[in-house]
Amino acid sequence: MKHRIVVLGAGYAGAYTAGNLARRLSPADTEITVVNAVPDFVERVRLHQLAAGRDIEAPKLADVFAGTGIRLRVARVTAVDPERRVVAVADADGGGELGYDTLVYALGSHGDVEGVPGVAEHAFDVACRPSALRLRERLDSLGRRGEGGRVLVVGEGLTGIETATEIAEARPGLSVALVARGELGARLSAGARGHLRRACDRLGVTVLEHTSVEAVEATRVLCADGTALASDATVWTAGFAVSPIAAASGLEVTETGQIVVDRTMRSVSHPNVYAAGDSVHAIGDNGRPLPMSCSSAGYTSEQAIETIVGRLTGRKIAKTKLVYTYNHISLGRRDAIWQGVDDEGQAKPKHMGGRKSARLKVGLVALSRWAATSHPTLGIPKRKHRLAAAPDATAAKALV
Repeated sequence: MKHRIVVLGAGYAGAYTAGNLARRLSPADTEITVVNAVPDFVERVRLHQLAAGRDIEAPKLADVFAGTGIRLRVARVTAVDPERRVVAVADADGGGELGYDTLVYALGSHGDVEGVPGVAEHAFDVACRPSALRLRERLDSLGRRGEGGRVLVVGEGLTGIETATEIAEARPGLSVALVARGELGARLSAGARGHLRRACDRLGVTVLEHTSVEAVEATRVLCADGTALASDATVWTAGFAVSPIAAASGLEVTETGQIVVDRTMRSVSHPNVYAAGDSVHAIGDNGRPLPMSCSSAGYTSEQAIETIVGRLTGRKIAKTKLVYTYNHISLGRRDAIWQGVDDEGQAKPKHMGGRKSARLKVGLVALSRWAATSHPTLGIPKRKHRLAAAPDATAAKALV
């Protein structure tokens, strides 16, 4: 009987993990199934560009996994039962259950719309493709009115900055404001903060610092100081949250719902479950939790792959890097900021901005997509490993 590997989620972490496992494990011994709610691969880090009007391709996962032997199940995950080793799914045919021997949990994150009244009902976000397309339709509608419109982006994190500057550049007829709870670019170096402010000025983005939003309505945002900000389209980027499925399953999770793992990305409570991407609470090599990011998705996926391959084949488990060394922020199409980060999570004095940084960001985004979706074309390694006679016996293999 083949060892059943089920991967939940086909974003950067899930697609990358599934494709690499398919290349490195013998299909004579393993059966890999990927479960994803939509049939497409979504470039999450480019959804703000999609919302602003760019055409962003969404490759079909059936094409992505063609030639790999991976089975694709387009369905929504509704529950995980780690005691019975089954996953419950729902689809157009009613759904059912999938059994597994090894589970990779990579369901990612979504926009956190809870906690502030009116966000779920009235705000847009760029956390998934349908919501980004809805925002795009709204911006198109405002543009057709011929009298402009007011776009309010709430959240001064990387997503908020990228969204506000992209919309301002792509839609110069709209008035764009960025609402920051604290200082804009507070986690950047002084030089990078200056570059960011100049970019906002150049693009006409109004920055409202030290402003806390308490409620969102259809045509305005209510702030803690009593002011009301008029808005024709409010974009919420003030945080991300993970699915409650892991917490409901009985897996050990943090207060935020992320799965607690050891250094090898194995669940500390259920050794047949691994996690990668935004869904995992992983401690980096600097002793700090890795932040939600495409970079972290890559590193945690690499470690999960090495662990699963090592454990199932009886080989020593390789130790991969778990680091977070920089932030890269797009400021429209022709500008960006690269900011180095030290082991304490603080910005290094040096930064890079301008067109060179923008070209580098484009290259890194393209590389991330290629790594996640180009499984059949990689063709390495040529030799696929057979499973050990008793894979579970390798659980105690040392991490070196």
